[in-house]
Amino acid sequence: MDVDLIFKIAGLGMIVAVIHIVLDKSGKEEYAYLVTLVGVVIVLGVVINLVSKLFDNVKVLFKLY
Repeated sequence: MDVDLIFKIAGLGMIVAVIHIVLDKSGKEEYAYLVTLVGVVIVLGVVINLVSKLFDNVKVLFKLY
């Protein structure tokens, strides 16, 4: 796993947090929560992809089907 991936996830988290705060302060709470939800879904998509690659490597390592 690259350190770049950790920085990308952290950067996305910071951007989402800033957008959430700005929208929350301007009275658009619904959009703020929507932005947070979209950020979480994007990060979960990246993590699920990595876990899938991990399971594929484990299958190859132990010659499982």
